[in-house]
Amino acid sequence: MSQNKIIRHKLIDRLFHWFLAISILVLLISGLLPVYGFNASLIVIHWIVGLGLTALLLIHICRSLFWKKISSIWFSHTDLELNRERIGKYSLAQKLMHQFIAVLTLAGIITGLIMMVRIDTPLWERDPYWLNADTWGVVFFIHGLVALSFVSVIMLHIYFSLRPESRMYLRSIFKGWITEEEYSKKHDAELWAKENEQK
Repeated sequence: MSQNKIIRHKLIDRLFHWFLAISILVLLISGLLPVYGFNASLIVIHWIVGLGLTALLLIHICRSLFWKKISSIWFSHTDLELNRERIGKYSLAQKLMHQFIAVLTLAGIITGLIMMVRIDTPLWERDPYWLNADTWGVVFFIHGLVALSFVSVIMLHIYFSLRPESRMYLRSIFKGWITEEEYSKKHDAELWAKENEQK
């Protein structure tokens, strides 16, 4: 690492971000297109990618619990202090976005795994009567709400990442680093160190 670069995201974190992003985009496309009359066989892609996303999330949770400091991405009272000019590694908005995406992803995975009972797979035959009609309605409603919420979240995420003041963060999710000047202008070294600690 050269002197004028500060590592913000390690390679493994960047890879997780992009695998998550690609998985969610594929899930949205393969889940929503059949509703509009496109090839219904996309459902196979949908549940295979859904299982891949589940495995990816389990790995991420284990890594966060056992190798990283999970509190670094959760907001606390210090994030609500409006008189602070500089932030730690993550802003309040970034932390809230992470938590909202975490809730959406978990809700999508849980409801998706339940819905897999209704389709034939190499491991089991479908059982559409596993839950009663009202309960299935709730499961489908939550899963659909997650999909629509993700459409909005992706649009907001792209919009804010393209704003001039956020481009350093966009670069860091591709290349991993921000400059020392960007670091000193926006970030508090003590808070950054606390949020960047490993276990």
